[in-house]
Amino acid sequence: MRMEQAQHMINCQNVDKTFYNDNTANEVIKGFNLTAEENEFLVLFGPGQCGKTTIINLLAGLDAPTDGVIEVNGARVLKPGPERGVVYQSVALFPWLTTMGNVEYGPKVRGIPKKQRQEKAQYYIDLVGLKGFENSFPVSLSGGMKQRVGIARAYCNEPAVMLMDEPFGALDAQTRYLMQDELVRIWEREKRTVVFVTNNLEEAVYLADRIVVLRNCPTSTKAEYKIDLPRPRNYTDPDFLRIRKEISAVIDETL
Repeated sequence: MRMEQAQHMINCQNVDKTFYNDNTANEVIKGFNLTAEENEFLVLFGPGQCGKTTIINLLAGLDAPTDGVIEVNGARVLKPGPERGVVYQSVALFPWLTTMGNVEYGPKVRGIPKKQRQEKAQYYIDLVGLKGFENSFPVSLSGGMKQRVGIARAYCNEPAVMLMDEPFGALDAQTRYLMQDELVRIWEREKRTVVFVTNNLEEAVYLADRIVVLRNCPTSTKAEYKIDLPRPRNYTDPDFLRIRKEISAVIDETL
């Protein structure tokens, strides 16, 4: 009897990406393979300009690979879709819409009735800790609050996968630590498969179920680490520091 293989939530097979400019080829990704499971918190960690954002754009369907196959939940990624939510470092909120307007935007575009979509949006606004700011415009919100709106907006489409490209990179250190804790709390409450990009090693170890270390450009997988530390995690815990030291050695080799 033939046994069927378990289906990964994300499956990238031999993915290449080359950009062409004035007949010059810039190979950013070469032979990239990646799998992620349902509800896994996966962190992609690597040096700046190594191709992390390109991977997120490929997973989001905003760009197409030069070669290879990308699948999400068993379906080949050919274009953007509501099953994949994206949060970038620069939160592209609509400045003319309130918090409620931004969060409900996706369901509104998909034709969900107003009462239903606003109830759903209110749930996620409450979840990210912005109750009372439903009628606030982005200009009046802090950087951390804008990121909360971005996370709520992505969740409101109820995607199977959340793609997060250095979402806390532009925040000050104190707000960044706060948002890391908030993200873990939200993820534990509303489980999704998360692909989180960072070049901050402490952040990677603090958040991840598994860390994929990337090579410098053209990028591919250098190493993988399963992070079995219980949550909430402590930056000064001996096991945390041990894992950080172990990954640091691989980073030095990579760079």
